[in-house]
Amino acid sequence: MRTVTGSLRGRLLAWLLAATAVFGALALADTWREAQQTANDVSDRVLAGSALAIAERVVVAEDGSLEVDIPYVALEMLTSAAQDRVFYRVDGPPGTFITGYKSLPALPRREGQSTAFDDADFRGEPIRVATLARSASTGISSVPFTVTVAETTIARRQLAQSILIHSAARLTLMMAGATVIVWIAVSLSLRPLNRLGSAIERRSPDDLEPIREKVPNEVEGLVETVNSFMVRLQSALEALRHFTGNASHQLRTPLAVVRTQLALAARAGDPAEAHAAIERADAAIAHAERVLAQLLMMSRIDAASRAAQAQMTQVDLADLAQNLTADHVPPAADADVDLGYEGEGPALVLGEPLLLAEMMKNLISNALLYAGRGAEVTVRLKMRDNRTVLEVEDDGPGIAPDKRQSVLRRFDRGSRTDESGSGLGLPIIAEIAALHGAALTLETGRSGQGLKVSVAFPASANG
Repeated sequence: MRTVTGSLRGRLLAWLLAATAVFGALALADTWREAQQTANDVSDRVLAGSALAIAERVVVAEDGSLEVDIPYVALEMLTSAAQDRVFYRVDGPPGTFITGYKSLPALPRREGQSTAFDDADFRGEPIRVATLARSASTGISSVPFTVTVAETTIARRQLAQSILIHSAARLTLMMAGATVIVWIAVSLSLRPLNRLGSAIERRSPDDLEPIREKVPNEVEGLVETVNSFMVRLQSALEALRHFTGNASHQLRTPLAVVRTQLALAARAGDPAEAHAAIERADAAIAHAERVLAQLLMMSRIDAASRAAQAQMTQVDLADLAQNLTADHVPPAADADVDLGYEGEGPALVLGEPLLLAEMMKNLISNALLYAGRGAEVTVRLKMRDNRTVLEVEDDGPGIAPDKRQSVLRRFDRGSRTDESGSGLGLPIIAEIAALHGAALTLETGRSGQGLKVSVAFPASANG
């Protein structure tokens, strides 16, 4: 069952909104800090101007004391729509209070600064305080004094909140705009995939040609994978069609023989005739079974060459040849054929074990089938020019030199008159050899008669 993991558009939007929310929260935190700093800077400038206006009205009286006429404009500049409350105090030399709110906290003068700013509390309310240190001249000496001005922070908070709200609104509009842009961009970007899906949907089930639609670079690998799969699928379907076609052609005759012989056995009045007909039917079934097994092997070679390459490993060809030769000794004895093995030591090659075993079985079976009674068959392994060479030689009738290429084609029996063969043994051997990069040659036997089949594996395949 196909598993749906959600919309690509939805995923992109979710990632975008999540990332924007995280960065937006960080941006708003920074904006709040900046807004507070901005509000403080604005408030501090006004407080400093107000303190300076008051300081300019401080004078030295005739008795040497300090007097101040608080100007209305100095306090008026601190008024705001937020209805902040304003406080002030003026102090003379240390320990001398002149006027204002005596309990209003005054800030100590800081080195290098004429005006000090800080936050404080007064009468249970948060305030912003500015303290200005100046001196009044008597003509002979100077009398130091400080002016402290403070206001509540309602306007400052409102200003900071206004900046934050406007920033949040802009961020929200940006997220909404980005969402719309991503929605449109993803829709446009998915059009090639939609066209690709439509092109595949319009194809007939038999159309396994590579996909030629233009797709983005990110999807090109997927299309190449699909094309590669379609090539493998087409190869498998071709192998299946060849198998079914060949099977129907090759099995038709033995099945017809079986039916004919069974019908003869049913009508036979003599048990000996019935028994002979049944034996001929059994032989036809055995032939059909052998043909079917070889057709299956050809189909496997046709459809699984890539898998065979991937499964190749080190195989001891000598051990495999000895075991298979021993397995064929009983049928060789039944056919009155002298079957033997020649070779010393191991012979390691790189190959697919099952296919190599099938190749050897066909080599030995072919030799036993066509060499004839009283013949001699030799399975031989040797080294030649640093190559492992497998030979199966018989002294039977052999194959005419001008027919040796044609017998490598499927279902071609060459000049052989024995119709018990299927014409698939040597083609199977040739195709398995080619799959392993080995060279197959057909030659006359050493005695000047018979057939010698040689399979020379490449030097790189030797263990």
